[in-house]
Amino acid sequence: MNLLFIFFGFLLLVVGGEFVVRSSVAISLKFNISRFVIGMTVVAFATSLPELIVSINAALNDSPAIAINNVIGSNIANIALVLSIISILSFLKVDKNFYKRDWPIMFGFSILLMIFCITDQILNLFEGVILVASLFFFIYYSLKKSNNESIADDIDDKLVSATNTKIIIWLIISTVSLYFGAEFLVNGAVNFAKQINISEAVISVSIVAIGTSIPELAASLIAIAKKEKGISIGNLIGSNIFNIGSVLGITAIIKPIQIAQEIIERDIIWMLFFTLLLIFMAILPKRDNLGKLKGFIILLLYFTFITLAFM
Repeated sequence: MNLLFIFFGFLLLVVGGEFVVRSSVAISLKFNISRFVIGMTVVAFATSLPELIVSINAALNDSPAIAINNVIGSNIANIALVLSIISILSFLKVDKNFYKRDWPIMFGFSILLMIFCITDQILNLFEGVILVASLFFFIYYSLKKSNNESIADDIDDKLVSATNTKIIIWLIISTVSLYFGAEFLVNGAVNFAKQINISEAVISVSIVAIGTSIPELAASLIAIAKKEKGISIGNLIGSNIFNIGSVLGITAIIKPIQIAQEIIERDIIWMLFFTLLLIFMAILPKRDNLGKLKGFIILLLYFTFITLAFM
C-alpha cells in the first residue's frame, strides 16, 4: 500500500510540475517578460516546486531527513541520473557559461550548504535567509551578465495565446496535483522506511529524490524525442542552485531543519563528489562535451551511490 502511495505521489508530482510550468510561462509571456528572464526565474522556480512542497511538508511533519535529503538527492539525480541519461541518448555540448558562471555558482551553493550543516547540524532561520538572499543575488548577476542570451528557446510559442480560463485551469490542476503528490510521496516514503527498517534519510535521498526529479527527466526525454535543442547542462545546474537557494532556504525560514549525522558524513559528500565529477568530465579527456562513454560512467557511479546508501 505504501508503494502505491509513493507511485501516485510520483505521478501527481509529474502532472503538477508540467502544469505549473505551463501556467507560469503563459502568465509571464502575457506580461511580455523576456524568454531569458522566464527561463532563469519562472521556469527554474516552477520546476523546483515539487522539491519545495515535499520539503516543507516533510519539515512540518517532523521528518527533517526527508526535507534536506530530498534536495541533496535531487541535486545528485539531476547531475548523475538526468544528465547521464541525456548524454547517453543525445550528445551534450558544454558552453562557456558552464565554466564561468553555472558550475562555480552551483559549487559555491553546495559548499555553503555543507558549512551550514557541519557548523551546528541544523539549518536555521538566519541560514535560510542567507540562502534565499544568495539566490536573489545569483538571479540578479545572471540577468545583468546575460546580454539577452536565451536559455529558454524550448518554450512553446502556443503558450502566448493561452486564454485566461485555460491558465486558471492549469493553476488549479498544478496546485491540487503538487499538494496531494507531496502528501502521498512523503507519507508513503516515511511508512515504507519504517516498514523495511531503513532510515528516512536513505529513502529520501533515493526514492523521494528521484520522484521529485522525474519532471526534469521526463521533459528532457520528450525534448530529445522531438529533437529540440532546449536541453543544456546550464539549465539543470540552475535547477540545482534553485533547489538549495529556494527549497532549503524557504523551508528553513518556515521551520529549522535538523541535520542527521549520516547526511553530513555520506550524502553531502556524495553531492560534492558528483559536482566535482561533472567539471572533470566536461574537461577530460575531450573538452566541452558529454558523450555516451562519460554518461555511462556517471550513471554507473550513481547506481553505486544508490546501492551503498541502501546497504
